[in-house]
Amino acid sequence: MFLQRSAVALARRAAVAPALRRSIATTAVRRNAVPDQPKIKTLSEIKSDEDLFGPGAKPGTVPTDLEQATGLERLEIIGKMEGVDIFDMRPLDASRLGTLANPIMVRSAGEEQYAGCTGYPADSHNVIWLTMTRERPIERCPECGSVYKMEYVGPQDDGHGHGHDHHGWVEPKTFADHVKPEYW
Repeated sequence: MFLQRSAVALARRAAVAPALRRSIATTAVRRNAVPDQPKIKTLSEIKSDEDLFGPGAKPGTVPTDLEQATGLERLEIIGKMEGVDIFDMRPLDASRLGTLANPIMVRSAGEEQYAGCTGYPADSHNVIWLTMTRERPIERCPECGSVYKMEYVGPQDDGHGHGHDHHGWVEPKTFADHVKPEYW
């Protein structure tokens, strides 16, 4: 009985699986084929937004991250390929308490930057998120008193600051706006 079952199972497998899955001739042709891939621009060759568009995938293929990435994602991938950390993801200096005279510097290429303070010494309180802007670059942690300052490293003129405000938004006042200057 056992021999009958195993013979039937063996015959079933042998009938379905071909002896050779693909021909050897196409493998050699495929291995020797040189794909026509466009040259990837280096960081020094990127000059405008148009340089941050990927070529896309050829029809019928699945694109790689590098082929389909555009904009900041493409810039980050090209930077990683060259060993450059585009977004500077290193942790902030937590070895000291930031003061008004010597604040902890936070680099930003945008209009605002968020920084998470965990206190001094490190991890002495829960994360408190502070928002720094170009108009208000200095923030103080309400828990430990550490001072953070945003260092703007982006383009100096974004083309939008042409003298009038379209939105009418005014930053809300905080307690710090009512403290006498001599207390600072």
